[in-house]
Formats: sequence, structure tokens, C-alpha cells
Amino acid sequence: MGDEGYEDAVRARRSVLYMPGANERALAKAASLPADGLILDLEDAVAPDAKEAARERVAAAVAAGGYGGREVTIRVNGPGTPWFADDLRAAAQAGPDAVVVPKVESAQTVREVERRLEEAGAPDRTAIWAMVETPRAMLDARAVAGASERLTVLVMGTNDLAKELHAAHVPGRAPLLTGLSLALLAAREAGKAILDGVFNDVTDAAGFEAECVQGRQFGFDGKTLIHPSQIEPCNRAFAPAEAEVARARRIIDAFEAASREGRGVVTVDGRMVENLHVEEARRVLALAAAVAGAGR
Repeated sequence: MGDEGYEDAVRARRSVLYMPGANERALAKAASLPADGLILDLEDAVAPDAKEAARERVAAAVAAGGYGGREVTIRVNGPGTPWFADDLRAAAQAGPDAVVVPKVESAQTVREVERRLEEAGAPDRTAIWAMVETPRAMLDARAVAGASERLTVLVMGTNDLAKELHAAHVPGRAPLLTGLSLALLAAREAGKAILDGVFNDVTDAAGFEAECVQGRQFGFDGKTLIHPSQIEPCNRAFAPAEAEVARARRIIDAFEAASREGRGVVTVDGRMVENLHVEEARRVLALAAAVAGAGR
């Protein structure tokens, strides 16, 4: 894949912030925050008696626009809840960048969501983001990720996964690593993006940054957030560093020069460079360009 292909495929999703759909001030504030993406939430952040009003408010905010280049999504209430069908219908008509569906455990659920969105007139550009947050979802993540072309992103629901596993929230997330790895494998095999779960303690800046670094090292595209204070450190952690970008340019330049000269062996900074390193270097440059284009 050439540079152009990567630019088409890579989108900055370093920081994706949950915003409560029942809070009109929060919805307005979201337009000025430096997050790459927003999840306007109709599920956990909204009390049962406020669900309908929040649905109308979020649908109106999305339809009105004003969020710039941010990727704007709506998290609906999950399958099996009384609000699911109406949430999907309203989201489809509002036309966000994506609809975030919680508690996705099977390919069948993805296909059902796709059918309902299409029947409600959702534009082709409205994608599905599937939240995987249960043991069954981890074990069936491959089927979920490959269920539909409209599905573009997997979102880790680490709080629910920890609850289902009876696991502790501990630094390093050892109890969750198997689930995180299974979901990552599924996403990458299917060519989908994947976002890490939230970090709960907004007062623990060091712990949050460490978890961002871990998520980047694992291969996540970005992280879901619960507070605006987490945006800036998250953006830094998931963006290519200047040294990383410079090395990527050196790799591509050296490889292209060697190709012109008919040389089969290339070394950069004392290390042999192969096609896989060039592909990764192009991905780094495409991500850096996407981050720069975000302009936030």
C-alpha cells in the first residue's frame, strides 16, 4: 500500500470523549474540546426517566453540526432495552459519523443493527462502532469484527469486562490482558480500528498516562475518555513522537533510494530495513498527517 492508501485509511482517533446526552451544556462544550472524537451518550450517563429527552437533544445537536472535524458518534442504549429501537431510529435520522452500540456479543447483533439503521434511512457514511465488554464478546470478537463493512471500530468496555470477570482494577491491567489481546487480534485481522477502554480515576494523572502508554504499545488506535482533563495527555501518548516521524522518513527515503539504485539491502540507523518496516513507516507518517489535519 502506498502513502496515499494509508492517508485514506488512517484517521486520528487518539482521544474519544464520552459526553452525557442529558446535559445540554456538555453537548455545547464538546464543540470546543480538543478531542479527536466524541461519544454523545444515551446509555450509562442518562437516567431512565431522562432517556427520551436526551435522545431528542442529542439527535438535534448532531443534526445541527458545529463540531468541526471531530468524529461525532451517538451511543445508543443496548439491545434488549426498551430504548434500543427508538434510539437507533433517531440516530439514523440524525446521521452521525457512527452509532456506538453497547454489549455487542455476536455477529447477529451487528447485522441486526445494520438492518435497522438502513431501514431508518441512515446515510452510508454512518458507521457502526461495536462495544465489546463481556467474556462472550472477547471469545466471539473475530465474528463481531468481521460481521459488516459498516462496522469500522471496536470499542473496549473494560469496566464491564472487569465486572463480568470478577476482576480487580489494578495498575497494568493484568486481569484484562487476555481480553484486550483477543479483541485487538480480531480488529486487526478484520482491518478495523480499535479503541481502548476508559480510566476511572480522573485524579490519578500518572496512572492515566501509564495506561495510555500501555494502550499505545499494545496497538490500540486511541482511548475512550470520561473527562476533558484526560484529552491532552491522551493525544500526546497516541500521536507519533517527532523522533518516530523523523525515523519513518529516513526509512522511506533510504528504501526508495536503494530501490532506484537496484540495491536489495538497506540499513537505517544501523538496522536492516525490510518491506514490513517501510509499511509501518508509511503508517506512522499517515497518522502524523491525520493528527496534524485534526487541527485541535
